[in-house]
Amino acid sequence: MNPNVFKEVIDLGDGREISIETGKLAKQAHGSVVVQSGRCMLLCTVVSNYKSSDVDFLPLTVDYREKFAASGRYPGGFFKREARPSNGEILTMRLVDRVLRPLFPKDYHSETQVMIQLMSHDDEVMPDAMAGLAASAAIQLSDFPFECPISEVRVGRVDGKFIINPTRAQLEQSDLDMVIGASADSVMMVEGEMGEISEEEMVEAIKFGHEAVKVQVAAQVKLAKAAGIKEVREYDVEPTDEDLEKRIHEMAYDKVYAVAKAGSSKHERGAAFSEIKEEILASFTEEEREELGDMISKYFAKAEKAAIRDLVLNEGIRLDGRKTDEIRPIWCEVDYLPSTHGSAIFTRGETQALATVTLGTSREANLIDMPSYEGEETFYLHYNFPPFSTGEARPIRGTSRREIGHGNLAQRALKRMIPEDCPYTVRVVSEVLESNGSSSMATVCSGTMSLMDAGVQLKKPVSGIAMGLISDADTGNYAVLSDILGDEDHLGDMDFKVTGTEDGITACQMDIKVKGLSYEILVKALNQAKEGRLHILGKLVETIPAPNADVKAHAPKMVTTTIPGEYIGALIGPGGKVIQELQKETKTTIVINEDPVTEEGLVEILGTDQDGIDAVLAKIDSITFKPEVGSIYEVKVIKILDFGAVVEYLDAPGNEILLHVSELAWERTEKVTDVVNLGDKIDVKYFGTDPRTRKEKVSRKALLPKPEGYRERPPRNDRGGGRGDRSGGSKRPFKRRD
Repeated sequence: MNPNVFKEVIDLGDGREISIETGKLAKQAHGSVVVQSGRCMLLCTVVSNYKSSDVDFLPLTVDYREKFAASGRYPGGFFKREARPSNGEILTMRLVDRVLRPLFPKDYHSETQVMIQLMSHDDEVMPDAMAGLAASAAIQLSDFPFECPISEVRVGRVDGKFIINPTRAQLEQSDLDMVIGASADSVMMVEGEMGEISEEEMVEAIKFGHEAVKVQVAAQVKLAKAAGIKEVREYDVEPTDEDLEKRIHEMAYDKVYAVAKAGSSKHERGAAFSEIKEEILASFTEEEREELGDMISKYFAKAEKAAIRDLVLNEGIRLDGRKTDEIRPIWCEVDYLPSTHGSAIFTRGETQALATVTLGTSREANLIDMPSYEGEETFYLHYNFPPFSTGEARPIRGTSRREIGHGNLAQRALKRMIPEDCPYTVRVVSEVLESNGSSSMATVCSGTMSLMDAGVQLKKPVSGIAMGLISDADTGNYAVLSDILGDEDHLGDMDFKVTGTEDGITACQMDIKVKGLSYEILVKALNQAKEGRLHILGKLVETIPAPNADVKAHAPKMVTTTIPGEYIGALIGPGGKVIQELQKETKTTIVINEDPVTEEGLVEILGTDQDGIDAVLAKIDSITFKPEVGSIYEVKVIKILDFGAVVEYLDAPGNEILLHVSELAWERTEKVTDVVNLGDKIDVKYFGTDPRTRKEKVSRKALLPKPEGYRERPPRNDRGGGRGDRSGGSKRPFKRRD
């Protein structure tokens, strides 16, 4: 064993442990750890340049990647190597970044990279729950300026009992899935989905998770001490000028306060603040502006923030003139787009989202292929945030991490309300057309209405609201803000989004920017959020009280049925010929999924024309038709032969069988046409497979009374008549079509 290897073990209970080890791998990184639970192993490395970047922000990159070799698999695709991160990896990056970023000094501008890699996977361990622990532990072993260690845990609840870092199997039984990020004394981040839990239950889950975080933080401190705590590096601290700060505060504060109190629109307010700033800049000489420009801008922003916060705390007035618990005006509309399967507009103040719904088969399910998880989603939501929504012009370079994160939050808010028996794959797309505060919650609201407009039978409608907090640690004064603006998000101490039905919370996302936020304030904020959420929910229900009873006329109807596994091949046909021709004739889409357990085939039939769907169902009935011995069936004569008639079951077109001439009547029949003719419809009795001929047998005469004095003739074999009746014996009279 390497003598410089140090290790700490954290007990999770139920025989589970997490170990943190350093000193063995990646020693040239500024900090590195291996975090292990079961057979799951994460390698986390951190590096930060000693030279400060020429930017006025922290260039922090958090990267989380799962290696396919970790689970003994090959990457999909042509090149057979890991490429761009998946949505799941990006969501984990965001969870870690949101907790780490606020703990670096505001004037620390060195490029910093946190890399977390899944090197070994365990099906019983969800690795994303340990990513925050790995990142913080590695930073504690570095010389970075970093405020305090943190960790993140996942909290589930099964049968009323909270569980730390549940397995995926346990999570499927859980009524909540929350990730809590915290330091020893403060909760900093909460994100998750819930099964309509109460505000009090949510706070209990946060407290439970925080206690587990404290244990993990203590283990990091112990590990850092054992490995040797490094002296914090020196870096270029931003210059300060108290006199300049005071001067700008005096010039800006009252004017900003007055503009903020006037309650103007976003653009009017922005123009007025810019004018105040220009006046202040004009009071300096050109040389002073050249030398102090960045500091002037920084101190003006500080004065602006102080004025707006004081206005809220002192007078309860917000930037747009609202009271702290007041919701902006709302208007909604459904069925706006004529060709989509469902659509809705939700507008709240200066935020607007247009959502669409598309219905499809299981073929359109969203496939998830990660080393730690393989599966599919039959309900998913995509969120687009174009630059024009904020009046900006900038290039679009693919889907941003923010868009993925906001879309995932809205998806989690709605997915538990999709009924389990919904036959469709459902895709919701939210186009944000205007944004000034919580477009993700507007997405939840427009998504709810568009689903109802599409005829998806939601269990309950869902609404969402974004809340804020402004507090003063010195006085203890605070204000909880309902339906926050974009500026209030930036200037406030907490940004939390809550979604739910009338009966409870379905999802949340919370970022807390102040230390030691009391649970008393958190409960008050959640209860105020509930009032606002129900107010918004009322507006949605006014617009569309219940889901439409059926899908739109131009939207596809979905019918599902099952067939025995033995008939799947017959429905598909050689080279897919049968199913392809059937889809073409009926203008439907047919998807067959075989259940590996029952070996039955689940058939999905999607089409806009009910007659086409009925035709497919009739074909399936025909293919799978199995007559029962002793039952009577109506048949149609479709072919006349010398030795009988070929008949087709009326209940199963395409299923043919020979009605032998000897089974037409009790009397001897010389010609088949003496009894039946082409197109005749008659009743026959089914006898199953004749053991003598090994062919299926039906009879017309069995349904007729025997003539008086009729005498049964013995079989030819018993009469010594040679080789028996050869009528039709050497040639197969017809060929059944499967």
